[in-house]
Amino acid sequence: MADNEAVKDKPQENEAVMKETDKPEGKEETSSEIKPPSTSDSKGDDGKKAESRVKSAKSKDKGKKGGGKGGGKSKPVEATEEPAEKSGEDVMIPIFLSSKSQEIFQCVAEEDVTEANPHKLIPKEAIIQDMKDRAAISDFHPVKQLILDYPADEVLIIYDADFKYGQNFVLIGSEEEKQKILNPAADQPADGEGGVAGEDGAQEEPEVVVFEYAPPEPKEWVSLGSEVEIEEAAVKETEQKIHITIKRPRREFGAPVTFSDRNADDAKDGYIECVSYEDKSFNLKMVELDKQIQAVATYSDNGSQTEWKHPCNKYSQYAPREFTEEEQKEMLSLEKLLSFINRVIPRFELALQQNEIMDVFRNDWKELGSEDDTFGSKSDNHLKEYQSFTDLQFSRDKVLTCIEWHPTIKGIIAVSCAERMTFDERIDNSSKIIMSPSLILIWSFADPIHPQILLEAPEDIFCFKFNPSDPNIIAGGCVNGQIVLWDISKHVDRLKNTQRGKQSKKSAMLNVRYGRGREKPGFEDDNSDKTPVVRYCASAAIEHGHRSAVADIQWLPDHMEVNRFGITVENRNLQCCQLLTASTDGTIGIWDTRPPKGHSQPADDGKEDNPLGVATTFKHLDLTWKPTIKIQMNRLEGSGNYGPIRVSFKERQGDRTLLQKEGSAGKSSIDRKESSIGGFGLRSGSAKEKRPLEGATTKFFVGTEDGELIYADLKLEKDPDSGKLVPPRPDFVKACHDRGINTLQRSPFFKDILLVVGGWNFSIWKEGRESNPLLISAAASKQLTCGFWSPTRPAVFYLGTTEGNIEVWDLLDRTHEASLSQNISASSITSVFPWHLSQKQQLLAVSDKVGTLHILEVPWTLRNLTPGELTNITNYFEREDKRLEYQENRQSFHQENKRKLDAEEAAKKMAQPPEATTEEIDNKMRTLWLEYVEDERKFLEELGLIEQKEEPLPEI
Repeated sequence: MADNEAVKDKPQENEAVMKETDKPEGKEETSSEIKPPSTSDSKGDDGKKAESRVKSAKSKDKGKKGGGKGGGKSKPVEATEEPAEKSGEDVMIPIFLSSKSQEIFQCVAEEDVTEANPHKLIPKEAIIQDMKDRAAISDFHPVKQLILDYPADEVLIIYDADFKYGQNFVLIGSEEEKQKILNPAADQPADGEGGVAGEDGAQEEPEVVVFEYAPPEPKEWVSLGSEVEIEEAAVKETEQKIHITIKRPRREFGAPVTFSDRNADDAKDGYIECVSYEDKSFNLKMVELDKQIQAVATYSDNGSQTEWKHPCNKYSQYAPREFTEEEQKEMLSLEKLLSFINRVIPRFELALQQNEIMDVFRNDWKELGSEDDTFGSKSDNHLKEYQSFTDLQFSRDKVLTCIEWHPTIKGIIAVSCAERMTFDERIDNSSKIIMSPSLILIWSFADPIHPQILLEAPEDIFCFKFNPSDPNIIAGGCVNGQIVLWDISKHVDRLKNTQRGKQSKKSAMLNVRYGRGREKPGFEDDNSDKTPVVRYCASAAIEHGHRSAVADIQWLPDHMEVNRFGITVENRNLQCCQLLTASTDGTIGIWDTRPPKGHSQPADDGKEDNPLGVATTFKHLDLTWKPTIKIQMNRLEGSGNYGPIRVSFKERQGDRTLLQKEGSAGKSSIDRKESSIGGFGLRSGSAKEKRPLEGATTKFFVGTEDGELIYADLKLEKDPDSGKLVPPRPDFVKACHDRGINTLQRSPFFKDILLVVGGWNFSIWKEGRESNPLLISAAASKQLTCGFWSPTRPAVFYLGTTEGNIEVWDLLDRTHEASLSQNISASSITSVFPWHLSQKQQLLAVSDKVGTLHILEVPWTLRNLTPGELTNITNYFEREDKRLEYQENRQSFHQENKRKLDAEEAAKKMAQPPEATTEEIDNKMRTLWLEYVEDERKFLEELGLIEQKEEPLPEI
């Protein structure tokens, strides 16, 4: 049937071909979609082509004369000769374009052409030029003749993403097909069936519809809540980004660089050796575990419910049972009743009188507590604001780094200020920082507005201390690593006066010996009311100082000193003349303030060679001062150093029991000498004349910037390899805090108890117990910034937080939380320092990060000892020490037991088995033979080769 239909359609195809010649000029037949015929179609391709052409011709001859709508016959038209139309397979030619060709003709797959936009027009001249340049290598060489004969100037290629035709591109070899593909709308057939024109032979033209593009107009957006969901689904950065600043000298930009090979050993510090060491925690396996259980009764939850019954309305009435008159007379006449009433009447009367006089149900204890709850009473346990100091010019918006009370003059306190900048910010703003002075402010309670003395420093001061033996000498550590000294002897009278700036003539006459700036009778200074600025009288040489900021500074006690070998010797002068400093550069230094041998102390004669009025007490140290001994805090494992920021010695100022034990406190051996320059004109003396201080330990605790607690030794040891004296490695290192240790202080009541504060918790350690602390707190909600023991109560200490709170901990009250927490400032607390003025008053100095110094009054309950407090806290520390000792013994026992068991197992494996006797061998062979015979019998029974003997039934 398919062949017959194809034969029938051939005249129609010829008719359509002839009618195509009668189309008016300017009209061109196009198709909306040109698809080549599939090779797998069962129908004939020629038949489909003829059928589509006949339909197209009928639609165009619609309206001719002869019959109206599909009813007339068409007039015969002479057939014109036309060349045969190319088939779809001949027009669409598969071609492969390599990536190089795609780049040349700008038709890169999935970039220039995609599956949604596969068409690409390539100029014919570009293809011919490519065939000339690359000859046979050109991808268009197989269709060279087709390209040369192509009538148009541009050739159409189509991207075949699915390789439907076998290659990645398809070349359109006909101009008509190209126009049909590029303009599919122009080839759509007219609606309706074909017909014949009318009598006048006029032909109806198809209706042309022109679509105009109208750009879309935006409408007002109405929120329905979708933007909230979009914001919640969006990923946002919550943590603050880390800023890294990398700098490079300008002279290195664009400079020529020449590289050459060199050996790593040729240059000093040419390489860093990473020495391998055994990781102790690598092979740790939990083999044994101690656990405890306790047998307790099990609990069960049960319930019960009363039986419900139907309610009903009922009522009942009771009448008291009364005696009759005869019974009443009989009862009243009883002697037993009359004697009972006479016996209890006095008791009733006494009880009634007591009820009238006082309330027996009143709680006297509660009433006593409410009556004593007044300001300043024993029940008051809050810190009260006593005074506050701030200077609008020198301390405002600065961080207060250190607080020190004057050791001898009451009501005098000093505080150091520093810029609130990081190290990088200091470098960027170095020009601004140089213009602002670095000062220590000395305040008096008599004048909270103006500081009494300003101590000028070369850089910001991070720590400073008054000399215990001569409070007129102050030592400080700078941010650049320098150590500086001040002498305020000229202004001590100003601090002793109760009113600011007023001095008597008698005190002025006593200042004659201080040289320039003295006040003679009749020549008083008119500027005495102005705050004096005291310049530092000595500073360490920069090359001999620390390489980073000085974090801690302390005066060694006056009864001891440390020589250059790290040995503690007795100090015959009983003057504090040595300093101990710690810095994050990994070193701890001992500095001596006495002049060297053969140096004569110049007198301050008041000549004009000292225009700034700087004291010459330490002129011999200025810019030449260097440490007597510098200890490098090397790590226990690997290379590198620890960063010490806090140091604590066991010996304390004023405790001379070691000298008394040796009999060195007599007048014949040690005399306390005073010098005209504050006691610092005494020379250090010969090392042979100084005897080692027996009983004084050279070991000390160190707190690092990484939260590690170190127990180290000052005494130098001889290196077996080089023969030089080197500092020993630490005895032990414990990482007990997650941030730097900001407080490392010994208890004023116990030499071996230390308070360690750092990060989010604090701990209490005992010297000699290095395994674990006696007490370690849980992590707090905010970081702890400072801490200090109470000077009068051994169980109380103070802590400062970043929230601006002061926490008071009483170990006898509770150990899991603070007994009192009170907000003092809106900014972070930097340091605290309690000071006991008298039996009735104790003050607490608190500094913050915005330049304000708060003075708080400590209540009665926090400054007075409770009954038996010292004994109780001693027992508490002893119990904790015994607990740790028991824990260490148990751990040692388990380790030793485990070591013995492993040794026994190893010995059993290595030992040879004992030789068996002849009788044992015969018995073993006999047993094996009987087992073999029994197994053989069972095997034969399973195979059915022997019958299984049935056991006889027991006789009845």
